[in-house]
Amino acid sequence: MLNAYIYDGIRTPFGKYCSSLSHVRPDDLAASVIKALVERNKFDPLLIDDVILGCACQSGEDSRNIARYATLLAGLPVEVSGQTINRLCGSSLAAIIDSARAISCGEGDVFIAGGVESMTRAPLTFNKSNTAYSKDITIYDSAIGVRFPNPIIGKQYGHDAMPITADNIAKADNISRESCDALAYNSQQKWSAATASGFFDDEIIAVSIPQKRGKPDIIVDKDEHPRAGATLDKMAVPLQSATHLAHLARVSL
Repeated sequence: MLNAYIYDGIRTPFGKYCSSLSHVRPDDLAASVIKALVERNKFDPLLIDDVILGCACQSGEDSRNIARYATLLAGLPVEVSGQTINRLCGSSLAAIIDSARAISCGEGDVFIAGGVESMTRAPLTFNKSNTAYSKDITIYDSAIGVRFPNPIIGKQYGHDAMPITADNIAKADNISRESCDALAYNSQQKWSAATASGFFDDEIIAVSIPQKRGKPDIIVDKDEHPRAGATLDKMAVPLQSATHLAHLARVSL
């Protein structure tokens, strides 16, 4: 068995839902990372045995083997292959494990592994009718939860998405709201300190977003989702009612 090593790792900033990166296709995001990785390490791209990317949605612009499209968009030779794998939230880690396994088994020497996702750009999807002239159409949000759920699985295991599952686990294990808030607050503080010290500078590549009418490009070079001004008092505010949240969801559509 051969040893597999990670020589470098970079990423784009994490974007907030419907924020700065919402106008960038996921295959373009992945391509920018692949291109920057090859340029930064100055090696012949023909040495790459495979590009393996994890992707959970695979329902819109990220469908039909996004790893292959990203590889071509990055300007790599057509001889460099690409494959996409799906283990939902573990897809990126599965891609890295698959690459390491291939190297350990002597199936290649150089791999690019990672993942890509754009929840903002995950489309609303609907089924085809089962009969001629049928208008029985159901719309699903492919960003989260089960898409085209199988009723048998639903009866046996349920169709709870991650937010509901997290709430179920918290109730089952008696995890309090206060302890969750404390964990979240401490995480925000660690991110703030790490960002201020430049910890993420070498791993984040900036994304340039062209603007219309001659306006300068928007440069996104920092993670958008953390909240540097987070406080425990703000986190302790009760959740909004389900009715209000449903109203917001209708407005957002």
